[in-house]
Amino acid sequence: MTGPAILSRAGLDELIAALIADGFRVIGPVAGDSAIELAEISSGAQLPAGWGADTGPGWYRLRRRCDQAVFGHSAGSQSWKQFLHPPRQQLWTAGASGFTPAQEEPVRLAFLGVRACDLAAIATLGRVLGGGVHQDTGFTRRRSGLFVVAAGCTEPGGVCFCASMGTGPEPGPGYDLSLTERIDEAGHRFLVDVGTDEGGRVLAMIGHRPASRDEETDARDAVHAAAGRIGRQMPETDLPTLLRDSRESPRWAEIADRCLTCGNCTMVCPTCFCTTTEDSTSLDADGTAERSQRWASCFELDFSYLHGGSVRTSGASRYRQWITHKLSSWHDQFGGSGCVGCGRCIAWCPAAIDITEEAARLAQDRDAQEDRDDQR
Repeated sequence: MTGPAILSRAGLDELIAALIADGFRVIGPVAGDSAIELAEISSGAQLPAGWGADTGPGWYRLRRRCDQAVFGHSAGSQSWKQFLHPPRQQLWTAGASGFTPAQEEPVRLAFLGVRACDLAAIATLGRVLGGGVHQDTGFTRRRSGLFVVAAGCTEPGGVCFCASMGTGPEPGPGYDLSLTERIDEAGHRFLVDVGTDEGGRVLAMIGHRPASRDEETDARDAVHAAAGRIGRQMPETDLPTLLRDSRESPRWAEIADRCLTCGNCTMVCPTCFCTTTEDSTSLDADGTAERSQRWASCFELDFSYLHGGSVRTSGASRYRQWITHKLSSWHDQFGGSGCVGCGRCIAWCPAAIDITEEAARLAQDRDAQEDRDDQR
């Protein structure tokens, strides 16, 4: 692997063309009608040059930037999960012609512009769906051969809290190439870090030059400074223990007064992985039956259905299940947190519920109770 390099703006277009020529389907950010979206791209002209995003609890707005940065925005509602663990998949069909398992064409994916939090989310999904004895073969097939071009964050969004989760803003392991975008009087360029031999092979296919010490320092300092501008954080406490100890907290009822149990938080979360299966039968003469798998949410009333009814009938119990699994029991199951600090659940919650605020309030309630106990 080579040392840090410099890629020009034209070189980024060349990188996309080289990946496509090498047989990759390139997925990257584009400017949609009202949000940054992820879609297949065929050239660098489709990247959201000059678009930024302002975010807060319950809202997200695109805005025009004063420059032509292509990665100068925070995450939209979509995550890379949708390409590795699709929202809906056909499992099999059966009809007069017999039983046919679903077939999927092999595809080589290249993700362009993966933020540090989303890079951590892909690794988390890898432990959940690609680890253990019972692997999701569809996920492992899509992830195999995945080429990742990460993007170092220099402008955190209003709902980001990756620094407190240890996932950003600097991309961690898991990328093939990592780009840090810089625009100044010297021009529009990207500092390139090579993470794998495959990344080095692809970089060698396009024009680049070695980075100077000043260029490298400038890019590293920009990412480091971004960490200090992140305005949200999880409380500095043992979150798994906090959530376990708070299972009877009255706070859940207060959250339920606001929560719509719509499931938006689980749909936009880059690590939520729950699914359910659905069967359907066509009304034509053949009567073909199909089984498909789709994303499910622990906010759905039927999600915890057992013989005779659902276990979690209240909004309070369903919200408690979601946040407790995300911040606590995920550690027991998969050896780490299920939250990467992307903040999507905050921005896309119609009731503006903030997971960092709720965790902080639970910690405050626990500390206050401990103080009262000590005074007795």
